[in-house]
This record gives sequence, structure tokens and C-alpha cells, in this order.
Amino acid sequence: MTPSSSAPLVTGLSGADQAAIAAVPGRLVKAWAAQDAQAFADIFVDNGSMLLPGVYRQGKDNIRDFMSTAFGGPFKGTRVTGTPVEIKQLAPGAVALITEGGVIPAGETTLPDRAAIRASWILVNHDGEWLLSVYQNCPRDRVA
Repeated sequence: MTPSSSAPLVTGLSGADQAAIAAVPGRLVKAWAAQDAQAFADIFVDNGSMLLPGVYRQGKDNIRDFMSTAFGGPFKGTRVTGTPVEIKQLAPGAVALITEGGVIPAGETTLPDRAAIRASWILVNHDGEWLLSVYQNCPRDRVA
């Protein structure tokens, strides 16, 4: 994922930090493409939380175990995509990142509207590395 041309620059964050923050979703895309549950979980802090529709997992081990099962089941052969839309500094060493994207179903080449999401990422700078503390997504479009 790369920042969209409309993604605002954040004052108070260095260009290097902004680039590192915007790169975190790309790490997730890479882990997903490899169907690597451990690499996916390693994007999170040890006590990180992941909230998906109908799913709540806390801690790297629980996130890894969930994704391992999902990569062998409903997420098998899928790809994930997305674009950073906004970065908001919350406090020194903590930001919110908003993205748009979704899971491209197995056998499809583009993201169908029905699968599009918006996601919020709370990232923290942990010993110089930006890691995911909380991830949450919801459908992009209103479900009637």
C-alpha cells in the first residue's frame, strides 16, 4: 500500500516516520500474499488487538492462530489490498492510520464492491519500529 495522493502529510512526524507508518499496511499485504500467519502476527505489538466483523482476537499468538486457520480456510487463495487515506498523530509515538481496501476473493482479479472495507489502525513506535496495536475494519459501503 502506498499513500494516496490525497493522503495529508502529518505535521510533527518526520518524513521517515510517515513513510514507515504508510509501509505497515504493505507488510500486511506481503504477509497475506505469502499466507504467512506468523509474519502477519509479527506486525502487531505483543498484546495487540484485531477486530473484524464478528471476530475479536487479542495477542500475537491468538492473532497468528486465527490467521493460520483462516489462511487454510476462508482466506485461502485470497489477496488483500488497500490504500492509506489519512494519518493522524494521536500522541508522540502513536498514530491512527485510516485505509481503504479489502480482501480480493480467490479466483478474482479485482476487489468487488461487496468486499470493500475501511480500516483503522492504531500504530505505536516500539523501540524505533512502527507496530500495530489495534486493527479494526468494517464494510466500506452501508449495508441496507
